Order: sequence, then structure tokens, then C-alpha cells
Amino acid sequence: MSTVVALSQHAFGLRPHVTNNICFFDEQIIIFPSGNYCVKYNIDQKWQKFIPGSDKSQAMLALSISPNRRYLAMSEIVQEKPAITIYELSSIPCRKRKILNNFDFPVQKFTCMAFSPDSKYLLTQTSPPESNLVYWLWEKQKVMAIVRTDSQNNTVYQVSFSPHDNTQVCVTGSGMFKLLRFAEGTLKHTNFQRGEPQNYLAHAWVSDDKIIVGTDTGRLFLFESGDLRWETSIMVQESVSETKNLEVIQESESLIDFPPLSSPAPSYEQVMITASHSQLAMPQVFAIAVYSKGFACSAGPGRVLLFEKIEDKDVYHETREIRIPVDLQSNDSSQSDKQDILCLCFSPSEEMLIASTSKNQLYSITMSLMEISKGEPAHFDYLMYPLHSASITGLATCIRKPLIATCSLDRSVRIWNYESNSLELYKEYQEEAYAVSLHPSGHFIVVGFADKLCLMNLLIDDIRPFKEYSVRGCRECAFSNGGHLFAAVNGNVIHVFTTTSLENISNLKGHTGKIRSIVWNADDSRLISCGTDGAVYEWSLSSGKRETECVLKSCSYNCVTISPDAKIIFAVGSDHTLKEIADSSILREISAFDVFYTAIVISHSGRMLFVGTSVGTIRAMKYPLAVQKEFNDYQAHAGPVTKMSLTFDDQFLLTVSEDGCLFTWRVFDKDGRGIKREREVGFAEEVLVTKTDMEEKAQIMLELKTRVEELKMENEYQLRLKDMNYSEKIKELADKFMQEMESLKTKNQVLKTEKEKQDVSHRERMDELLDKQSRELQDMECCNNQKLLLEYEKYQELQLKSQRMQEEYEKQLRDNDETKSQALEELTEFYEAKLQEKTNLLEEAQEDVRQQLREFEETKKQIEEDEDREIQDIKTKYEKKLRDEKESNLRLKGETGIMRKKFSSLQKEIEERANDIEVLKGEQVKLQAVIKSLEKDILSLKREIQERDETIQDKEKRIYDLKKKNQELEKFKFVLDYKIKELKKQIEPREKEIKVMKEQIQEMEAELERFHKQNSQLELNITELWQKLRATDQEMRRERQKVEIAGLNTDLQQEYARQREHLERNLATLKKKVVKESELHRTDYVRIMQENVSLIKEINELRRELKLTRSQVYDLKAALKVTKKGQPQEGSETVSSTNMLGITPAMRLNEQEETGRIIEMQRLEIQRLRDQIQEQEQVPGFHPITGIRLPSLLESEEDFEVQIK
Repeated sequence: MSTVVALSQHAFGLRPHVTNNICFFDEQIIIFPSGNYCVKYNIDQKWQKFIPGSDKSQAMLALSISPNRRYLAMSEIVQEKPAITIYELSSIPCRKRKILNNFDFPVQKFTCMAFSPDSKYLLTQTSPPESNLVYWLWEKQKVMAIVRTDSQNNTVYQVSFSPHDNTQVCVTGSGMFKLLRFAEGTLKHTNFQRGEPQNYLAHAWVSDDKIIVGTDTGRLFLFESGDLRWETSIMVQESVSETKNLEVIQESESLIDFPPLSSPAPSYEQVMITASHSQLAMPQVFAIAVYSKGFACSAGPGRVLLFEKIEDKDVYHETREIRIPVDLQSNDSSQSDKQDILCLCFSPSEEMLIASTSKNQLYSITMSLMEISKGEPAHFDYLMYPLHSASITGLATCIRKPLIATCSLDRSVRIWNYESNSLELYKEYQEEAYAVSLHPSGHFIVVGFADKLCLMNLLIDDIRPFKEYSVRGCRECAFSNGGHLFAAVNGNVIHVFTTTSLENISNLKGHTGKIRSIVWNADDSRLISCGTDGAVYEWSLSSGKRETECVLKSCSYNCVTISPDAKIIFAVGSDHTLKEIADSSILREISAFDVFYTAIVISHSGRMLFVGTSVGTIRAMKYPLAVQKEFNDYQAHAGPVTKMSLTFDDQFLLTVSEDGCLFTWRVFDKDGRGIKREREVGFAEEVLVTKTDMEEKAQIMLELKTRVEELKMENEYQLRLKDMNYSEKIKELADKFMQEMESLKTKNQVLKTEKEKQDVSHRERMDELLDKQSRELQDMECCNNQKLLLEYEKYQELQLKSQRMQEEYEKQLRDNDETKSQALEELTEFYEAKLQEKTNLLEEAQEDVRQQLREFEETKKQIEEDEDREIQDIKTKYEKKLRDEKESNLRLKGETGIMRKKFSSLQKEIEERANDIEVLKGEQVKLQAVIKSLEKDILSLKREIQERDETIQDKEKRIYDLKKKNQELEKFKFVLDYKIKELKKQIEPREKEIKVMKEQIQEMEAELERFHKQNSQLELNITELWQKLRATDQEMRRERQKVEIAGLNTDLQQEYARQREHLERNLATLKKKVVKESELHRTDYVRIMQENVSLIKEINELRRELKLTRSQVYDLKAALKVTKKGQPQEGSETVSSTNMLGITPAMRLNEQEETGRIIEMQRLEIQRLRDQIQEQEQVPGFHPITGIRLPSLLESEEDFEVQIK
């Protein structure tokens, strides 16, 4: 694969004709389609991230984001087959979660989609003639249900789920409004349409069972569970001032509360109002978006209406109108608000409303700011910047500024900044702009219009023309690299102008067809052109004549470029190849692999080549080109690439397409060999300003300054006046307050005196009242006592009466009890007799039931046996039928597969024939035009033919000479081939010698590795021996401590010190030897074996010394018991030690076996010594000696490692 890589940096454009083409990912990030990508754009931080579409995608049809904002569904046509790709937005970068591309039902494309509230299900609608509504469990790629929504080939515009119910679905389209419910694996229709069918363009759920629906006649309907509850109509009326305003026709206060469905006729007032408007144009409601207070809907071109719900009623009233503002840069200000709003979307917090229009523009408005300014008219703002709304035909960049110039069939010229990713300038014109070129300084621009060629200044806030040329239909123009010249194409003629005197200095004629591309070489001495006539010419600017030419009639060239060294020309055209041309001949043709190349550009370093294709992809290649398929393909645009350009520093690739999108790409070479060109000077910040503008601004500034001074003087004077007025007012208020305070004090004194008087009168009155109350209380007590006596007498009488009545009632109760007992006895006898009869009957009935149960069980068994036999017979019968049906189905499937293949092949042949017919028709039209132009030029061509005959004769002579030279060169080539063969024969023995030497080197390296391993093993052995020595040292120290505890004499201590010194000397000698061995190891690998032998000798000596130390330990143990035996042992030990030191090793075991045996013995010795130490530590009264201390094991080991290093 190619090492040239292009990373998408920024996209300027919105892809048209995508359903639901704007949605919010979160509060700051929106998602919209651009080219063949979906762009995640951060509104605050202005960055973009890209979600690539499928490879070989031919069309993007619809988008849908899940309610939990985790998944994005994209409907596409991939290799002429429909596909739905579901992306996981939460992952970075966004990855493909599922791809739905295997369908068991006929489908051409999916036109709209919707996720369920829990994001588990996906609803998709296919296009006519199938018109199937498919209910997916998308995680498992399983179709849960499928139903045909329409049988009359009507278009379905929108499908959706209920906001809280996975099973409730709504479908709207041309003449249809359907509610369906998913149950038992099917989608069932739940509503019935009443009245005339409408063209329902959009709908939205305002609650779980209420839907607002809009039509193409400006009518809004509110349905609840499929029944109409409310409707209103929106009209556009042209006023006297020729500005169109939308009016909602309302019955009372913007509302029409229609009669219930049982009413025989609609509202009469509505019909009269509708009839009274003779100049009404019905708006189309393309989009509806719901928010918490109500909903927003598009209401015709350039207008959105907000509706809010009236409390406790199922009706809505219009609250606000939002318009698309008039574009001041447009040549026709009335055109800006004639855009149909196709999609509306609220942010999750309902803080922002975003709208996309039919002219590929994105608008936004902040809801909170709109509510603050309720009295003022509300207008949308551009979400980013104004975008192209038609095919981009021209692209250019400059050297001194990070600017990009584009022109489009939407009659606009726009200047972009690829460093800040913003729009610097734009202007619309009366004519279509076909070509554009920027001066290298970035201050001038030349634009080719349909009727003229304009040279213009790029001012700070305007694009202002200063020279016009009568060059009609200029499809190509280009400034030279130095900026002193520019070339413009008119049909088959190239006009060259100078930028200093603005005169036409040359006209280059020679092409017979339309010129499609021109390019300057690096030093501006030559100009290269190509055209539809299959010719690539290289023109000399000094002579105005062709220097080289390459003509291939079978190819219609689209674009041409030249290498930085001006030696090779690259051209692409209609023959599916990329051509390398040098010296009037085609060096190589590289296949395009079944696509048309439409544009080509090469880097200034000459190592990167980029081509654009007819399917919108970008191919990055490394130069020199490879014959095989070595390039990187990038899905970029949704239409053919029209122009490509590289910035001067080779950092950014710029591409434009017929889809109206501009892409910037960051390019680099993975090998990284000097691709980046460091800028010596930074980008220029200067801008052009005209003298009149400067004078006007200076005059305005002077006027403003004088006005500011006047306002300052006036404000100061007003402040002084106010200060004087306020001081006078303060004095007046102070005097007034003082007077009021004095009056209040006097009032307060008067009130106090009155209060004292009232207190005295109140006390007197209280005394009188208390006396009066005491008298009245005594009188009332007397009266109450008399009443109580009377009441007591009445109580006595009533008590006597109640006793008499109680006695009477007791007597009546006794009589009633007697009668009741008699009646009860009679009833019990009667019912017991009845109960006996019933029990007899019950027993008889039970006996009958048992008999019937026996009969039933018998019949049941017989019936079951009969049914089992019948089931078995039926089963065998139907299994036979099933096998027969399966065989017939397999046979039919094979036949249908064959028929499908035949049908598809026939269809492809038909399409190819139709394409051939169209191509031939186009060629016929072109040829007719060429014939007409040729008839006009016949006279001039005849003269040229005579001149060319003469030149042909000269060239034939030259060809004859060249053929002779070619023969001589072939002879020279034969001689060189023979010499090459001789050299190869000489090289072969040398190669054999090199191979032998390489094998020897490998063997030596293996031997060296083996030596390294042996050396490392010996080092490990040494470290283990050092550890054993240290362990014995510690053991000897402990033994010495024990000896001192037992009261050993000084001679034994001296002997122990002497032994210790002897071991330390041995240790020092070992260290010196190790140092010497390490030095020898570094200097000479040959001495490794000798050093290893010396090391083994030293190990044997150490082993003998260890045996001596062990015998010494035993002697020391004996000395603990008998101290007198120390001296003779001392002598024997010294003798043995000296003898052992003098003994040289006579015999050696095998190296590995001996070292292993030594290690095992030392391990056993260490374990034995540890056991002895533990036993001695358990002896009572044992204390270690602290006066004399041997070096620690860790310290000696560290010293040893330092010396080795």
C-alpha cells in the first residue's frame, strides 16, 4: 500500500437530499452529513470529527439518532444495494456496531428510519413499489415484523415510534396517516382514515397518544388515538408592500376549535375566511419539532412558527414567528428567505433550535434570547457560515495567506481560511461563476463568469472588481506562480494577460476542442493545457508556440499537472488511466481500476500525487508510481471531484465536488522524508483597503470623536445641573424632616398625657365592673339552687316510671322465649326428616356418577387410541407431503436463482445499452457542435494544412535521422548486454565467498554466545561460594562468642583471629583475581577458557578451605568442653591449613558435576550450622560478643559486585 496518507481536517458544506439531516449528540455537538461523511461539530469549540460512510457508497438517504444518543443509523446505497449501518457514537472514534445488508424481502432503498424509545428496535421504510415497513431487533439483525404500508406507490415521508411505547408506530405520506401496533409478531393497523386523504409531509408525537401532523396545503392536525381533536390552517398572503407574511387563520384568538367528528359539516366561519383570501399561496409543512411547551413547524419558505398548548385544553395557539434573515451579500435579497426549511431540531435542554434548508444552509436561534426579546421580530442566525448550495466549479489557493477561493453554480464566490476553518468573505453575483484563481499574494482574484472575466481586489470586507475582459464562458483561469501573469480559457483559445499593465500579451491557439485544464510550470516559462480533443500541449510563453504535444483522439482529458522539475506531465481523462507524458510521448499508463479520474495534483516536493474520481473518492499515491494497485482510497465526496489543490507548504490538500462541499485534508508521507516544507516567513496579515473607504472611515471617526466630545461636555453640564438640583432638594428635605420631627415630638407628648388620663379612668371603671359582677354572681347562685331542687324531684318521679316499665318488659320476654322454643323444636323435626330424604337421594346420585365415570374412562381410552392411530396416519401422510414440497421448493429455488441471474444479467445489459445510447447521443451532440465550428474554421485550416505539410516533411526527415540513431543505439545496447553478462559471471564466485564468510561469522557468533553463557554460570557459582563463606564467617563468630562465654584463654582467641586474617587474605586474593578476570574478559575473548580453568582451581581451593573450617568448628565445639585440648589442636590445624594451601589439585571432575556436588554439600553444611546455632541460642546464659565484628555478608557481596563491574 502507498505510504502517502490523507486525514480529513474540516468540511465546508452540507449534503442535500438526506432525510433527518440534522440532530444533536449533546448540548454542544451536532451531527450532519457532508460529502460521504457524517460530521460531529462542536458549536462552542468549532472542531469537527468525522464518521466515515461505507466504502463504495453511492448515496446517503437518511439518518436517525437513538433517544439515548448512543447510536446513529445511516441508510445508504452501497454497490447498488441498500444497507443500513449503525454506529456507536460513545466510542472514540465512532465505530460500526451493526450493518444490515442481508434482506429476505425485496427492497430498493430505505427512505426513512426511527429508533424505539429504549433504542433496541429500529423502524425502516422502503421506497415504492415495495413500500414495506420493517420492524427490526437491530442488535440481532432480526426482522420482528414487516407490513406493506401502501399498494398505490405513494411516497412515505416519515415513520416514528411513540415516545414511551415500543409497540406504537406512526407512518405518514402521500395520502396516508396510519397508526400501527406491534403485537404477536405482526404490525396491525389501529386507526381508520376519515375524510379526504391529505398529503401528510411531517408529524411529531406531542404525548403518548397525541400526534401533530402537517400537510402540503398548510394545515395542521392534532390526532388523539387516531381521532381528530384539533386543526388549523396556515396561509401566506402577499401584502401591499410586496412582502409575504404568514397568517394563521383562526376562529378566535388564533384558534379554530373544530366541532366533534359526529358533526355533519365543518365550521362555516372557516370556509368563509378561506374563501375571502383570493391571493393565498398554501405553505408546505416540511418539518415539525416538539418541545416541552408545544411544537415548532416550518410554515412555508423561510419561516418557522412556534405553537404553545393552552392549559386544560387540547388546542394550541401561535406564540412566535421566526424568519430567515435577508442576506445582505446576495444580489437578490428576496431569494434568501425563499428557502424551504426541511428539518428542525431542538437541543436536549431546548436551549437552541437548529434548522436545515433546501439550499444546504444551517441556521440556529437561542430560545432564551428569543423569549427575552418578545416584542421584537425573531430571526435565525447562521450556525457556522453561509455554505455553497450548488456544484463548486472553481478552487484556488495562494502562498502568502491561508486562503481558499471557491466559486459555484449558485452564483457566489467565497473566500475561506483553512487555518482558522472560517469564511472570510463571500459575495453573490448575477451570473454563474465557472473558474477562479487567487494571486500568490492573496490580494487579487480573477473570476470567470458566463459573460466576462473579472479581475478583482480582495478588500477587508468586500470583493471589488477593477478590470473586466470580454472573455465569455471562461471555464479555466490561473495566475502564474510569480503572479505577474494570468491565463484564461475561452473555448479552445488561451488568453494570457499581464497583471502589471493588465494587457493581453498572447493568445495560444491550437486546440480543436474545449480546453479543460491549464497549469503553469515552476518558473512560469511554460504553460501546459489539455482538452476534450485528446491533446496535451506545452506552450512556450516567450515564443507563443507549442514546444511539445501529445495527441490521443480516443481520450477526452479532464485535468493536467506537471512535476516540480517540469520534466513529466501527468494527465487524466475518460479512458480510465493516468498518463505520464514526457517529450511528446506517453511514458506510462496506470490503470484507474473501473473509475474515471476527474482531477489530479502533485505536491511541490514531487513525491505525493493525488487524484479525484468520478465517484467522489480521493486517491493518494507515492511518486514514482507503481504499476500494481498501490494507493490509498478515501471516501470523501458524494459526487464527482471537480477540482483539487495543494497548499504551498504541502501540508493541506483541498478538494471540491459537485455535491457543493469543500474538504481540507492534512497530508503526510509515512516515511517522512522531507515532505514538510518549513515556511521562512509566516502568513501575511495585511489587507487591502481603498482610499475612499479609509477617508470615509477617518471622516466617520472624526465625526464620532467630535460627537463623543460634545456628549462628554453635555454630560458633564447635565451632571453639574443634577448635582445642584439634588443638593437643593436634599436641603429642602432635611428642613422638612426636622419640622416634621418637632411636630411629632409635640404630638407624642400630648398622646402620653392623654394616655395617663385614660389609664386612671380605666382603673376606676374596672373597679365598678368588678363590684357589679360579684353582686350578679350571688343572685345567679340563689336562682340556680332553686332550679336544681325542682329538677331533682322530677328525676325521682321518672326513675319510678322506668322501674315499672322494666318489669313489664321482662314478663313479655319470658312469654316470647317459651313460644320460640316450641316453634324451634317443631322446625328441627321437620328439617331432619327432609335431610334424611336428601341424603338418600345424594347417595343414589353418587352411585350413578361413579357408574358414568367408569363408562367415560372406558370411552376416553378408546377415543384416545383411535385418535393416536389417526394422528400417526396423518403425520406420515403430511411428512411425505412435506418432503415432496421441500424437494419441489429446492428445485424451484434453483430455477428462480437461475432466472434471477438471467434477469440481473439482462438488466445490466439493458442498462449498459442505455448508457451506451446516452454516451452516443452526447457524442453526437458534441460532434455536431464540432462540425459547426469546423465548417467555420475550414478556410483557416486549409492554409494551416499547407504549412503543416511542409513541417511534416521536415519531421519525416528528422524521424528518418532518429531511426538511424536508434539502430546505432540498439547496437550499443547489444554490446552493453554482453558486458553485463560477463560482469555477472565475475560476480557469482564473489557471492559464494561472501556466503561462506557469512556462515563462518554466524558460527563464531554462536561460539561467542556459548562463552557468554559459561561466564555468566561461573559468576553465579562465585556468588554462591561467597554466600557460603559469609555463612561460615557468621558461624565462626557465633562459636567465638560461645568460647568466650565458656572462659577460653587468649591463645585460642589469637588462633581464631589468625584464621580470620587468613580467610580475609584469601578473600582479597579472590577479589583481585576476579578483577583481573573481568579485565581480561573485556580485552580478549580468546583467554576465556584459561580464566575459567583458574577459576575452577580457586573453587577447589575454597572447597578445601571450607573443609578445614568445618574441622575447626568441630574442634571449637570440643574446646567448649575441655579447654586444655586447645593448644595441640591449634598446632594441628595450622599444619593442616598450611599443607592444604600448598597442595595443588591433581585431579578434577567434570566441571558441571563438580560444581553441582559442591553446591549440594555446602547447602547441607549451612543447614547443619543453622541447627547448631539454634541449639546454642537456647542454652541459658549465652550472650553474643559485641567487641569484635566480622564484615557483614551483604557488604562483602556489594564490594564483590562493584569490583566485578
